[in-house]
Amino acid sequence: MTTEREDTQDAQGTQELINALRAVDAVQFGEFELAHGGTSEYYVDKYRFETDPDCLSAVADAFADRITPDDKLAGVALGAVPLAAATSVAASVPYVIARKQRKEYGTANLIEGELDEGEEVVVLEDIVTTGTSLVDAIEALRDAGATVDRALVVVDREEGGRETVEDANVEMESLVTASELLADQPDDA
Repeated sequence: MTTEREDTQDAQGTQELINALRAVDAVQFGEFELAHGGTSEYYVDKYRFETDPDCLSAVADAFADRITPDDKLAGVALGAVPLAAATSVAASVPYVIARKQRKEYGTANLIEGELDEGEEVVVLEDIVTTGTSLVDAIEALRDAGATVDRALVVVDREEGGRETVEDANVEMESLVTASELLADQPDDA
């Protein structure tokens, strides 16, 4: 059970992250096609927050606060690789990369980096909409021998992704939800 002080600190941390995302114009308004084929009136541009050192550092620190020194991280390629790398450095824990498909050359690995059978892995993802990409990465990691029970995401668009991930028996925690990110935005944003 959290205390009132911890809840206040969490709310402050969430608002600071929202401010950081807004400061780099990561939230854009208009008509956007999403990866799953749907459309949206807003878009969260992961490249805006992943390529800005201050915002990337804020995300990495927030993720690092939620893991233990015994955790290994996995970043879902391509978007979560910078998040995993930055969090790895911030928390001083190793990470692997979960590819969406095998390379046609070199080692042809689906999982890049060192992963031991039975190793517990926390999967990092940038934005979750339907959760399909995240579940695909979780299954690839499990097929490679990892134990995956947790996923940390920057933004949950609240469009069914959490349920999809939880149906895969993985607890998903988001740093920010779409409701929080879009709160207090002007109607003509």
